[in-house]
Amino acid sequence: MSWNGWAFIYLPGKAVAVPAGSLELVEQGVESTTSIFGYGRRYLERPDAVPVDPLSLPLGCRPGDELTYTPALPPLFGAVRDAAPDFWGRRVLEARLKVPPDSLPESVYLLQAGPHRFGALDFRSDLASPEAPGLLPPLTELEYLLEAADRIQAGAPIPAQLEQIFLAGSMGGARPKALVIHDGEQYLAKFPAIKDGFNVPAVERACLELARKAGLDVPPTDIKTLADGRQVMLIERFDRRAAGDAFHRRHCVSALTLLGKHEAESLGAPYEDIAARIGELGVDAGVKADRRELYGRIAFNILVSNDDDHLRNHAFVWDGGGKGWRLSPMYDVVPRPQLAHERYLHLSVGPRGRLATLDNLLEAHGSFGLLRKDAAAIIDHIARVTREWRNLFEDLGVSAVDCDKVASAFRRPGDIGLDAVESALRRHPAPAE
Repeated sequence: MSWNGWAFIYLPGKAVAVPAGSLELVEQGVESTTSIFGYGRRYLERPDAVPVDPLSLPLGCRPGDELTYTPALPPLFGAVRDAAPDFWGRRVLEARLKVPPDSLPESVYLLQAGPHRFGALDFRSDLASPEAPGLLPPLTELEYLLEAADRIQAGAPIPAQLEQIFLAGSMGGARPKALVIHDGEQYLAKFPAIKDGFNVPAVERACLELARKAGLDVPPTDIKTLADGRQVMLIERFDRRAAGDAFHRRHCVSALTLLGKHEAESLGAPYEDIAARIGELGVDAGVKADRRELYGRIAFNILVSNDDDHLRNHAFVWDGGGKGWRLSPMYDVVPRPQLAHERYLHLSVGPRGRLATLDNLLEAHGSFGLLRKDAAAIIDHIARVTREWRNLFEDLGVSAVDCDKVASAFRRPGDIGLDAVESALRRHPAPAE
């Protein structure tokens, strides 16, 4: 059978969504097999129209054209997949509906994700359907949200007094989280998981602040300690901006969507392909900066052993003024302790594939529009900052015990190709000030 509905979008600077086109999901039980989309004529006539999906659904489509997308995995347009709830969001939805995990058709997950989903898309059963209501809880509700998240992880029912998690907990990713209002903006509250081996919220927050110190683009973060001593990391959403009493949504897609891939194709996908797509679909004035930023993030991931750098952990935001895509701020960066000397990222770094070394990254400099000396300077700067990771972590309140637990994640630059970087700098020394 099929579900037929409509994809709405909140255009840049607008508080009310407009219908972008019709969406059909062909489903067999809980499995979706095909997606069919057709842009509406009025939408394509809008001067501020935004492509729903930059690859699969370009604005060059004629009104009413229907594009059928039938890959092996998954059967959704990439941008639709990005706007659907992921692992954690599905568990929250299933807890609300009191059903077993993964027991619902994709159309139900898509419709029930609510108004606070990632990006600017929304999905409704018909054109007259109103926007789903719902105000996010304030920061003062963190204790209750964490209690509800604990119960969802344990498979326990959610009592009425904790049901605000159902509105605030629809974001993607695997870890427990909820949305809150903090300082007038929307923040993602990232909770500890039941089986964590260290204080992940505190360590992730410190790692992001280390990236900021290295000059990388990181959203505002904060850490809150609750009455039971557990900590919650807060990170500001980059796909929402306060506008008076409302929030403007920003259309976002993952790098998975920007490259036209599905999850099964993420492992080993080259960072160079992301850099190339920035050149093709990015804002002209921002291509150089975004490629440079991406290059710095790879260096950082290598140095802190963040191997969860898959294609859904890189995102792009639509720039209505530049009519193109910009690299989003950095997110989901956690050092992974390990003993192996030879380490790998999820994505391919350079000519030696996923090998997480600085010289492997250096050899890829041309794909990011960088001269060798400039690439070496970026790597060298980030290596100098990450060497001092423990000082920053302790300053931010990460315990000595947790610092010891994650210490093996942080690489000694001299062990992973810093000599090639220093050689490039010696050949092209920086000018004297």
